[in-house]
Amino acid sequence: MSRYKDAFKVEGVIIAALPRMRFRVELPNGHRLLAHVPRRQQIEAEGLAVGQRVAIEISPFDLSKGSITDLEKVKT
Repeated sequence: MSRYKDAFKVEGVIIAALPRMRFRVELPNGHRLLAHVPRRQQIEAEGLAVGQRVAIEISPFDLSKGSITDLEKVKT
């Protein structure tokens, strides 16, 4: 479930793993942002690694941060 009803849903590639289940993600247009995994999905997301494609929801209010969603749907 999205926090914002008009959040952008895009796919990107993880380029760096950071502490506390946060990742630096690059979108196809070259934009880089900080993405986190929601607490309810952290157990499922332990296998995320650099180079893996992920689906992200980006708030329309802050385009520099996002939330990683749909972990089981996007696989490499």
